[in-house]
Amino acid sequence: MIKDRNTGAEKHLLQDSAEWIEVMHYSPDGKKLAVGSHDNLIYIYDVEGGYSLLGKLRGHTSYITNLDWAADGSYIRSNCGAYELLFFKMDDMSQDPSGRSNTTGVTWATETAKFSWNVEGIFPSGTDGTHINGVSGSKDGMLIAAGDDFGLVQVFRNPAR
Repeated sequence: MIKDRNTGAEKHLLQDSAEWIEVMHYSPDGKKLAVGSHDNLIYIYDVEGGYSLLGKLRGHTSYITNLDWAADGSYIRSNCGAYELLFFKMDDMSQDPSGRSNTTGVTWATETAKFSWNVEGIFPSGTDGTHINGVSGSKDGMLIAAGDDFGLVQVFRNPAR
């Protein structure tokens, strides 16, 4: 349910997902909302169209853990519980199997993907990746912070290799 900030009045109730929601981000221009669910799908809503469902991004084999919009809104990259890094073209909402190479020059509006080329160095050797719980890149793109199961926040240069 989306509520008005000032009055608390109910504005929209989005009930498309079959399971609970893990992550969501508005597009950089604020016109779309991407919602990652435990049903392995990412739902894309049209904010200006009363939060109508525009489509579903399919391809993950596990629940969505994080997602990032490209700064120009052209792509979404996402991770899931199976440690997949997938890329989706937003012009037709299709998965881009070559997204890793097709997005090398893309600037990301957010940096929350904990499984991507630029964060490989945040994982100590001998770990399986489950102990990193959250990743966030700085606005200027120079730093990456990672929070872990040990209560630590570590800060790395971007890319962390």
